[in-house]
This record gives sequence, C-alpha cells and structure tokens, in this order.
Amino acid sequence: MFREIFAQAWISLRRQPVRSCLTMAGIIWGIVAVTMLLAYGTDFRRVLMATFDSFGHNVIICWPGTTSDQAGGERAGQKVKLEQADIDELKATATLAKQICPETVKTLSISHEESSANTAIRGVCTEYGEMRNEVPSDGRWLSADDQVNRRRVVFIGALLKRKLFAGRPAVGEPVEIAGARFTVIGTMDRKFSDSSYFTDDDDSAWIPYSTAGDLWDTRSASVLVVTSVAPGSDTQTEQQILAILAQRQHFSSSDKRAILMDSMSEFRPIMIGISYGCEFLLLFVGLLTLGIGGVGVMNIMLVTVNERIREIGLRRALGARRWHIRIQFLTEALALTLAGGAVGVLLSYVIGDAIGTLPFLGPAYEDTTGAVDIHMHVSWQILVASMTVLILVGVLSGLMPAMRAARLDPVEALRYE
Repeated sequence: MFREIFAQAWISLRRQPVRSCLTMAGIIWGIVAVTMLLAYGTDFRRVLMATFDSFGHNVIICWPGTTSDQAGGERAGQKVKLEQADIDELKATATLAKQICPETVKTLSISHEESSANTAIRGVCTEYGEMRNEVPSDGRWLSADDQVNRRRVVFIGALLKRKLFAGRPAVGEPVEIAGARFTVIGTMDRKFSDSSYFTDDDDSAWIPYSTAGDLWDTRSASVLVVTSVAPGSDTQTEQQILAILAQRQHFSSSDKRAILMDSMSEFRPIMIGISYGCEFLLLFVGLLTLGIGGVGVMNIMLVTVNERIREIGLRRALGARRWHIRIQFLTEALALTLAGGAVGVLLSYVIGDAIGTLPFLGPAYEDTTGAVDIHMHVSWQILVASMTVLILVGVLSGLMPAMRAARLDPVEALRYE
C-alpha cells in the first residue's frame, strides 16, 4: 500500500520536472539558511561562554573597603584589612565557602636577559590555579611544597611569556622580579578571558604567597578569592563571609562598603541570556526563510490538486478512501521538501567548509589562531535540528492541499473539466 503511494508520488513529481526543481530550490535555500545560521549561532554562544567561564566557576572576589556604619563602639571610616587570622577564621567557620585563597598583588618589573616588562606579580595559594582556571600548557602550577619552602618560582601567562621569551621555551629559565632571581616552573596558553582584575591573566605572573612576603609587605591580603560550595549559592556565601568578618573586625554585618564583593555568577545568567537570545534570533531568521520555501511547496501542491481533480475523483470512485488521498498528497509534499533538504544539507557542508572561520573576538585579542573566532562547522546536532524543522515544514506545506483533495466529492470531481 505505502510502496504504491510513494511510487505514485514519484511519478507525479516527474510529470513536471522543472516545476518540481524550482519548488525544491526554495527548500534548498531555506535549509541552507537554517543550517548556516544555526552553525554560526552555536559557535557564537560557545565562544562567548568560553571567554566568560575562563575566569572561574562560582568565584567571588572580596575586596577590603572602608566601614560606613558605626557598630560595636567602632567609628565609621575604618579601613578593613584581610589578615591571616581572618582567613583562618573563614576557613574554620564559613561552611558555604568551598575554597578560600588570599591574594596579594604588586606591580613590579620582571625581566629575562634583555627583555623586561612591568606587570602584576600575584602572590597566591596553591588552590588558586584550580579556582581561577590557570591551566598549565607547559610545566606545572604552584605546589604546596613551593608555599612551605618559600621557593622562588613563578608561573607566567601567555602574553608575558611572549614578551620575555619571544616564542622560546620558558620552563626552567631564570627571570628577575624586583632584582630577585626566580625560576619559571610553568606557562599557560592564551586564556581569552573577558573579565579580569588588577591586570589581565595572560599578562600576569604568579608566585607563592609566602615568597611574596620576601618582596613586599603581605601581612594583609589585597583580595580574597572564594569559591562557593554549589552553583547558585554565591549570595548566601557572600552574606556568610561578611557576617564572619564583621564579627571579627567589629563592623556592622549589613555594611556593604566594608567588604566589596564581585561574583561572576551574578552575571552568568545575563551572558547565557545574551548568547541564547542571539542564537534564537538567527534561528528565527532561518525559519522565516525556510517558511517561504514551505509556502512555495504549498502553493504548488494546491495547483497540483486543481490539475488532478478528475484523477482524484476516479480513484475515489474505484474505492480509494479519504486518508489514501491525504497520504498521497502529503507524501508528494514531503518528497519535495526532503529531496530539497538533502541537497540543502550537502550544500551546507560545502559552504561551511568553504567559509571555514569567520572573525569574531580574534581581532580584539590580537589572536590569529582562530580560537575565539566563529567556526562554521555543521555538527550532527545542527543536522538533526534542521531535518526536524524540515519535516515539520513538509507536513504543514502538504496538509492543506491534502485536506482539500480528500474533501472533494467523487461525483463532482469526475464531472470537472
């Protein structure tokens, strides 16, 4: 039964090859538009979220400020300091904080042979690398032994490595920081982070917090870097940290100026909304284009119904049921759309490979590797989404003509001239 219906649909489409090809052209153009725009939107979202997430997940930066509310007999205007006793208390009692790391920062000169740069030298704890996604591409990150033994070792960012070593291997090489000799133990690739503080991570150098005390006063930390125990708990973690520090340093727990906190999780929903919003906008434009092709299919199928009224009447007179007629015309509409879709998908792969990479954030980061540019890759997820939309368009395009054909009265159809 269904084999005969498909055979009849194929014969019907072959009667008007030019018309069928022109109708499929609209579908081909529509599926190419949907596929290409989905490929662009998907990679746009990937790059945008990658540059945002490279800062670190669930990270809170706590800045010492100045008290503004008088509490506990203490006058307002006192500078808050983040000392080791405060950090020990937070680690012991802040149950919502997964990791707590003090960071001390100084802008100093770092040099290797004839090359030098003034940049942020950041004294940090061992856990900082995991918290802030400082992933070594060569060598290693700072270890607990480095902290305990106050080793003069340094981990450097990609841009700083380029300035000092000009493409040469850096691990194991000596550098001077403020006149003191350090050994490079690790480097990382470009981080491409769209968020930073003090200075960009790609242009920074990290040393053990204990070692930083040999170069400058580290009795109080510049900032505290904290991670929450779970996504979405940043606000509660901030409140708990503020309450503990307020109790220790005798200021009001509602004093927001005493400890200034920046949480990346506050901005993550905004970034997700922007990225998905752009992707859905591009998908909507593609669907409009494909919808125009679907209207073309519907129009041709309606013309086909008018041309084959006597044939429909004859088939009904010979015993064909209404659902036979509906399936016949739905099959023809689906055959047109699927044939056009198959050609459109193949053409999308060809166009995607021909385009390759489109500039996005590469020029902003002065990067030529294409790591933060748009790659026009047609993935299987995009293919499945495109074919799903295509089948839906095919069904909707053939539904009205099929219903009209099925409602024809056999007697009136046979009399039709």
